[in-house]
Amino acid sequence: MRVASVNVGLPREVSWNGRTVVTGIFKSPIASSVTVRRLNLDGDGQADLTVHGGAEKAIYAYPGEHYTFWAEQLGRELTPGNLGENLTTEGLLEDAVHIGDEFRVGTARLVVTQPRLPCYKLGIRFDDPGMLKAFVRAGKPGIYFAVLEEGTVGPGDPIERLVEDASRITVAEMFRLVLDPDADSAALRRLLGVPALAAVWRTWLQERLGT
Repeated sequence: MRVASVNVGLPREVSWNGRTVVTGIFKSPIASSVTVRRLNLDGDGQADLTVHGGAEKAIYAYPGEHYTFWAEQLGRELTPGNLGENLTTEGLLEDAVHIGDEFRVGTARLVVTQPRLPCYKLGIRFDDPGMLKAFVRAGKPGIYFAVLEEGTVGPGDPIERLVEDASRITVAEMFRLVLDPDADSAALRRLLGVPALAAVWRTWLQERLGT
């Protein structure tokens, strides 16, 4: 597994549906290594910290393997960072990575906290309001990480799994579970038992399960 591209971008103003919106979804590849901090990469930023960024969404990784699918779906060429990810990866797929797994990425240590559930700003990025539903339908959400140990990461750096969570709830499975109104309660309880699960999802699950 490796980092194919490191992508950063600061919030900018864009026009959308007759109004001005500030978004940090526009990311561009960088050629050199960058410092991984507790809340993001140096040179990167998020606009609405109530739903983006923060300690449990510090780094967003997206499998480069999915780019062929999206190019075909959208009928356009895509480049790393187009899905808003900080790390475009090779070999790090949602159906083989578990919530709570820990990885060495470059010299930083990261832990998986949740899949991405997109907001309307993904539609802004592609100038297509249907992109939000298409992203959910595709079941290719990408992976959010929290930073356990700060370090550096650059293009070509290896990705090494250090810890595999015992609950073995994959990122892809969590994505399906939280979107399924009839999801099995036993599976939801297994997910709730993962210590690294993002707090927002822990609260949501507790309310759903009545615990």
